[in-house]
Amino acid sequence: MILQTTFLLVASVSIVLAKPNIVVLYSDDAGYADFGFQPNCAEDMKKLTPNIDRIAREGARFSNAYMAGSVCSPSRAGLMTGRYQQRFGYDNNLPPGFQSGLELRENFGVKYLKGLGYATGLVGKWHLGYPADYHPNKRGFDWFYGLLQGSRPYDEIPKPSVHRVIQENGKVTKEDGYVTDRFGDAACRFIRENKEEPFFLFVSFTSPHGPLQPKPEDATRVAHIEQKKRASYAGLIVSLDDNVGRVLDCLETEGLDENTIVLFTNDNGGQTSTGANNAPLQGKKGTLWEGGVRVPWVMKWKGRIPAGSVIDKPVIALDLFPTFVEAAGGTVNPDWNLDGRSFLTGLDGEPEIATGSEVPRPLFWRQGGSGGPRAMREGKWKIVHNRKTGDEPALFDLRQDIGESKNLANEQGEVFKAMLKKLNAWEKELEEPRWGPGASSTKLKKK
Repeated sequence: MILQTTFLLVASVSIVLAKPNIVVLYSDDAGYADFGFQPNCAEDMKKLTPNIDRIAREGARFSNAYMAGSVCSPSRAGLMTGRYQQRFGYDNNLPPGFQSGLELRENFGVKYLKGLGYATGLVGKWHLGYPADYHPNKRGFDWFYGLLQGSRPYDEIPKPSVHRVIQENGKVTKEDGYVTDRFGDAACRFIRENKEEPFFLFVSFTSPHGPLQPKPEDATRVAHIEQKKRASYAGLIVSLDDNVGRVLDCLETEGLDENTIVLFTNDNGGQTSTGANNAPLQGKKGTLWEGGVRVPWVMKWKGRIPAGSVIDKPVIALDLFPTFVEAAGGTVNPDWNLDGRSFLTGLDGEPEIATGSEVPRPLFWRQGGSGGPRAMREGKWKIVHNRKTGDEPALFDLRQDIGESKNLANEQGEVFKAMLKKLNAWEKELEEPRWGPGASSTKLKKK
C-alpha cells in the first residue's frame, strides 16, 4: 500500500512537471456554420472538415467563444497580448504599409511562455506591424515563417511585394508551391525540429480569406456546390483542413500527441461576401453582431479535456495566454494588467465552469473609436450599439435569441441600464484609434 501511494505521488508530480506543447491553428474569415463539428453546420460543408472535426471529437467544442475584434488585425492584437486592443489604439485593421503596428510597450503572451522554457514559432500571417521593430522575431517568436501583410494570392506570384513575400526570419523565400501547403509544411518542420523541448506554435493560415483561389484538385472535391463563389470558398476550406490534418498527424508521428494542447479557431466572424455562412448568427466580419465576433472553437488535450465534451462558458481570445501560462506551470502576474482570464479550471468538465453557471463577467467590443459601433455581453444578455448608423442601443437575450432579432431594451430596463453603465465605464478606459476610422489623423504613412 505504501509503495502504491508513493508511485501515485511520483506519477502526479511528473504530470505536473511535464509542460505541454501548445499548438494554435488559426483560420481567417471562415464561417461559423462551415465546420462539421458545429451542430448547425451547413449541409454543403458537413463532410469537408474531417481533420478539424477530429479535434472536437477528441476534445471539446466551445459553444460561446469570441474574438476581441471583428476584423483580422485587431483580433490578433487582442489575442497576442491578452488585453483589449482598444486600450492601445488598435480598433481598426492595420493599413498596408503603415509605418507602425502593435504598441511596442505592450507585452506579447508568447514572451511569458519563453520565460517558462518554451521554443516559440509563428507560421503564416502576421498583420501586426511592418517596420523591423514590430516583426515577430522582435516580439517573442524564435522562428517566423510567413508574411507580414494580411493576405496574398495562394498561387505563386512572380514578384511579391516586401510585405506579401513569404519570409523566414527576415529572409525572402522562393515562391514555391501553394501557400496553405507551404504553411502546413513549415508547421510540421517546426514541430520536428523542436520536439525535444516544450514549444508554442501559432499557425496563422490565410485560408479561407480571399482571393478565392482553390487548387484545381480541391475545386473538384467541392463540385457538389453549385454556387461558384461558395464552391471556391469551400475549396480553400478543404485545403485548410488537409493541412490541419498534416499537423495533427505530425504530432502523432513524433510521439507528441499525448502531451500537446491543440486549439483550432478563427480570427473573426465569417466573410459572407466571399462565401462564408454564419448561420444562425446575424452579421458578418466587420460587425459587432454575433456573426462578426462569435467564432468556431475546438480544443483537445488528452488526459485533461474529456473527448466529445461541450463547454458553454463564454470565453474570448484574450483568455488564451493566461490559460496557456497556467497550463505551462506558470502564474499570471497581476502586474501584467491582462483583461483575459485563464479557463484552465473547467477544461476537465467541472460542471459549474463548463455550463457557465458562475457569476458572469462582462465582455466588451468596440471599433472605430468613440463614435463607432460598440457591444457588450454579460451572461445571456448582449447590448449592441451601432452608433455609426445612429441607432439606439439594443438589448438581446442570446439564450433565447442567438440571431439577435428581438430588442428587449424596454422590457428589461434595469438590466439594460446596468449594462450600459458598465459599457460606458469601460469605454472611458480606452484610447482613440491610432489609425483608420475614428483616429485623430487618418493620414497614412507608407513606405
